[in-house]
Amino acid sequence: MTKPSPTARERIVAGAADMISRRGLNATSIRETAKHARAPLGSTYHYFPEGKQQLATEAVRYTGEWVARGLRNELEAGPVPGLRAFLGLWRKIVIDSDFRAGCPVLAVSIEEPATDETPTALAAAADVFTTWEGLLADPLREHGAEPEQAAQLATLIVAAVEGTVTMCRAKRSTQPLDHTAEQLQSLTLATIKG
Repeated sequence: MTKPSPTARERIVAGAADMISRRGLNATSIRETAKHARAPLGSTYHYFPEGKQQLATEAVRYTGEWVARGLRNELEAGPVPGLRAFLGLWRKIVIDSDFRAGCPVLAVSIEEPATDETPTALAAAADVFTTWEGLLADPLREHGAEPEQAAQLATLIVAAVEGTVTMCRAKRSTQPLDHTAEQLQSLTLATIKG
């Protein structure tokens, strides 16, 4: 069975996620996203009539669900395999992009919004982080961690990995990820043994 080809809309969203992960939100334009996705500029405005903020929101949600899907599968084997998969996913991204790509969810989160209102992309990023934290916390609780301790460790994992990916890009090395992986695994094992 062959996987169906992505639609133009899906290619645009994936392309936006990729560009935001490399350049940040402010440096990613609709025109460049359409070109990157090999989609007509007009179709970009057709699918995203509210413009860049709508496209960025969809790119964040796309990334969030893509990561969550992989996490759900790996976490079925327990918190440590899930942690390794989460770290492995980001390792692959930074290595495959030659240390040029990070996380579009983080990129959207750290840029100053143009207005005092909370942009939809920023709200979507908050939802994605909450989802990832919940996915990581559930198996910790199932393996004996106290609920609050599981929630705190899940937050630490997401925050540490997001920061570490940024350090990997800056240092052009996976050493920060290696160090973080070792410590997060030790904390996870201590939490589920306790």
